[in-house]
Amino acid sequence: MTALRRYPVLLALCLAALFMVVPFLIVAVNAVKSPAEYAQNGPLSLPHGLYLDGLRDFWQRVDYTQKLVNSVLISGSVALLGTALSVLNAYAIGIGRIRGRTWVLAFFVLANMLPQEALVYPLYYLSKQAGLYDTRLSVIIVFTVIQSAFGTYLLSAVLGQFPREIVEAARIDGANKWQILVRIIVPVSRPTLGVLLVFFFVWTWNEFLLPLVMLVSNDNQTVSVALGVLQGQRLMDATMTNAAALLGILPAVVFFLVFQRTLTRGIAVGAVK
Repeated sequence: MTALRRYPVLLALCLAALFMVVPFLIVAVNAVKSPAEYAQNGPLSLPHGLYLDGLRDFWQRVDYTQKLVNSVLISGSVALLGTALSVLNAYAIGIGRIRGRTWVLAFFVLANMLPQEALVYPLYYLSKQAGLYDTRLSVIIVFTVIQSAFGTYLLSAVLGQFPREIVEAARIDGANKWQILVRIIVPVSRPTLGVLLVFFFVWTWNEFLLPLVMLVSNDNQTVSVALGVLQGQRLMDATMTNAAALLGILPAVVFFLVFQRTLTRGIAVGAVK
């Protein structure tokens, strides 16, 4: 306790971790309670046993396997394509030094700040005209562009400080632009790219509004859309609601934990620079 008082930053981090972990634990505990036990003892009591009917019923009701495949496919594709597009854009802006660099970056910042509610009708209309409405490809394209706006702005700032001597030395050795990008820029920027990859996946996984509008058929819906639609039907008890929330957030948590070292390394490298 004395150490926490001496280090207020450590205390703040511990409190933040506590506020993030406690709600997840409450959801996990209530997901394995029976409705009768939840009604009798409340949400803060410990279960007397494992009641898995809520998890099983929700899994079968929404065809969770298909929703999980859709979410992983969309989020993974957006993470990879968004990171690749961010690298290409930032390479042209930060290393290539295109004309009007400041205005281009301002455009990407503006695109990143634009609320999704303003994009719903234009994207709906364009997807209809292109024949991509109610397809996973349409959502992948939309979120790849949206996420890459932030990635381009971040990587442009990083590559803008990239040592020009290294690039010039590679050009003298006969490397073309693509070779410089693949063999020099990408390996050096790998920690930052890892951070973008993790963020893009988690952000896309949690998206609700645009997938709700763009994916109307049951076979194409994501986990977050299935949770929202099922909640609106008012067919679930409290334990099934917690089971649904647990199954909705658990894959993203697992992905975050798997790539936690990548995220930590990228942030540490950025702090050192």
